Amino acid sequence: MKLKFAILILLSLAALIVFPMLGSTDVLHDPMGREILMKLRFPRVLTAFLAGIALASSGMIFQALFRNPLATPDTLGVSGGAALGATLWMRFGAPLLLIGVTGASIAGFLGALGTVLLVYGLARFKSGFSSATLLLAGVAVNLFLSSLILLMQYFSDPGETFRMIRWLMGGFSVVGFATPVNLAVFTVIGLMITALLTREMNLLLTGEELAGARGVNVDRTKKMLFFSASLMTGAAVAFCGPIAFVGLMVPHICRQFTGSDHRKLFPAVILLGGAFMVICDGLARTLLAPVEMPAGLITSLLGGPFFLWLLLKKS
Repeated sequence: MKLKFAILILLSLAALIVFPMLGSTDVLHDPMGREILMKLRFPRVLTAFLAGIALASSGMIFQALFRNPLATPDTLGVSGGAALGATLWMRFGAPLLLIGVTGASIAGFLGALGTVLLVYGLARFKSGFSSATLLLAGVAVNLFLSSLILLMQYFSDPGETFRMIRWLMGGFSVVGFATPVNLAVFTVIGLMITALLTREMNLLLTGEELAGARGVNVDRTKKMLFFSASLMTGAAVAFCGPIAFVGLMVPHICRQFTGSDHRKLFPAVILLGGAFMVICDGLARTLLAPVEMPAGLITSLLGGPFFLWLLLKKS
């Protein structure tokens, strides 16, 4: 087990060191290249690393919360809420930059927060925050939000529609360190809450009644996990756009060599989630250079076959 974690640590460090150097520009000897390295590539790689951690950790949390191996950060509509907020801003908002954060990102985070409160309110109203009601409410809200996004695109002009579609593909086109710093704040808060609840997550997998019999405050634990995962997902989507399948693939890959114990799974998901997202973004940036693909397109191309393999394996 120690060897496997050492490999994950080396993979993460290699991704953080190697991928900023990839590209047609000499970033070590050319003064302009060093400027590109510090203002574009390092912030981009850090943003991708943090987004990968946030999405992979959120996927792990939702899979434990619902005891469903196919649950993802999109399950409760948080990604849809952030996407709707960003598209509304692109359609009606004015250009805005606040502490290095664009108006679309701020609107996206507010949309994610609103969706979390809506899903939570629906679950509480129906049956006191049961997992089944929470899941159904999230799926219903997500479908409704997707319809609203399509409606916004239909009534937008071609330029606005292109911006919306491009943002909805997900990516890491950032300048400077404001975006990774802001994303790090929300990600670290979510990770700290999750780290305190790894034992409770293990017990939730056995069933809520048995977890309660072993001293777990089930309702409080579920609420904390729900808001922790929603906070990380909302921040990642608001800053980077929706990036699919990371929260599905990474936890399952990590379970192959750590098992289902969240005390071991959680650090493995952090390391692999960050490295995986950096690698996907590096491929998106270099495969068809000088044309740049959205990182979300790479994860979707990988995630579709993975999802089918997972279904066949489970069956």
